[in-house]
Amino acid sequence: MWLQQTHSCTVIESRDWRSGIEADAIITSQTNQVCAILTADCLPILLSHRHGKQVAAIHAGWRGLANGIVEQTLTQLNHPASDFYAWLGPAIGPAAFEVGDEVRNIFIAHNATAKAAFKANRPGHHLADIYQLARYRLRAAGVSHIYGGQACTLGSPEQFFSYRRDGVTGRMASLIWITPE
Repeated sequence: MWLQQTHSCTVIESRDWRSGIEADAIITSQTNQVCAILTADCLPILLSHRHGKQVAAIHAGWRGLANGIVEQTLTQLNHPASDFYAWLGPAIGPAAFEVGDEVRNIFIAHNATAKAAFKANRPGHHLADIYQLARYRLRAAGVSHIYGGQACTLGSPEQFFSYRRDGVTGRMASLIWITPE
């Protein structure tokens, strides 16, 4: 079920999906309903209930992450956040993701510990670790089983698409679904 991703905090349930729907996360508790996210530098986050009762796919660019797409998705799940595993897919890595003071300040205003996810690069600019920022958000919401988060899209042209590297590019799909028992 493809979404029209807009860097929002809109989350939909798979039963409400329709072609062209604008959202940045999709959840389901139904079998064989494939939840899909497309990325080329943004962070795909896949969530799975520890017993396979519910899954979610999240498109987390810095705007969505800063505005609460992770928290919004977790609040719409039918189980406590502590019952979920999270996987962080390929995204722009901490050695390549440069942002301005305004982006850094948004994250720090939400949680002062986010300072550790930024490294001064040049005046008014910082290298941001989107994986670390996502981990902070997931942990604060109650998710403790977090995996992935090592693959840099920009630095691996042989493996991944990167919009920041190439300007015009394809997209990678991150998919999750529940199989019948």
